[in-house]
Amino acid sequence: MMKDLSARYPIWLCDIWGVVHNGVAHFPPAVAALKAHRDAGGFVTLLTNAPRSSAKVEGHLAQLGVTRDHYDLIVTSGDVTHELMKPYDGHRIYYLGPERDLGVLDDLKIERASPEEAEVVLCVGLVHDDRETPDDYAELLQRLARRKLPMVCANPDKVVRRGSRLIWCAGALAEAYAALGGEVTMAGKPYRPIYDLALTRVAALRGITDKRSFLAIGDGPETDIKGAADYGLDVVLIAGGISEEGIDPAKLEADIRAKLPEARIVRSLPFLA
Repeated sequence: MMKDLSARYPIWLCDIWGVVHNGVAHFPPAVAALKAHRDAGGFVTLLTNAPRSSAKVEGHLAQLGVTRDHYDLIVTSGDVTHELMKPYDGHRIYYLGPERDLGVLDDLKIERASPEEAEVVLCVGLVHDDRETPDDYAELLQRLARRKLPMVCANPDKVVRRGSRLIWCAGALAEAYAALGGEVTMAGKPYRPIYDLALTRVAALRGITDKRSFLAIGDGPETDIKGAADYGLDVVLIAGGISEEGIDPAKLEADIRAKLPEARIVRSLPFLA
């Protein structure tokens, strides 16, 4: 289904969670499509809102059977977050998220502090995303907002699908914080910094900078599709990711076009294949 698009767009910017895997297992048709694109001379960049480094995402992908046969480059929201936190090197921060994602602060001399002592909030996600919701953080976010602390959000996703469950992400907390008047800087899709970093790295490896050569692939209307639209990229919509299972791709596309008329959707598919 993607063969003609492989010839038309040599550079693919492909979302991971919901497109390549569901957090538990990879999708065989998706990894086959990525490998076929590379075998035909194409270049695959996996572009993800994962709030961790590219190296850690690569390790997780390998556990799920997604290998370097299927992609050339990974660019993560965690990579962008590391850059955004550099101005706070040597400062005190309030870290909001699971311990497993502390790697976004590697090589930075940052002191973790209480909400009353911190100078900035780094929001990576819910501490226990398997059992908590944003409502569990209402009082904490109010305390932080009263101090007018700036927040860096490492993952703009609000939810992801883990197996058959929807899991809350950092973007939901950032949205609630912004509603309280908090200042939020977003690291990943749909915001420009992650696309700038991806295109810079692709240019360094393949020498291609023309946006007409790039195709975005994703399932998130508010992240992948909006991000591609804002950046001026054509995009393939994958309807079976975070959206309701079994939804008609044409219906989802129509709903998105009504809300986001500038979206340049070239194809809608139930899954990447």
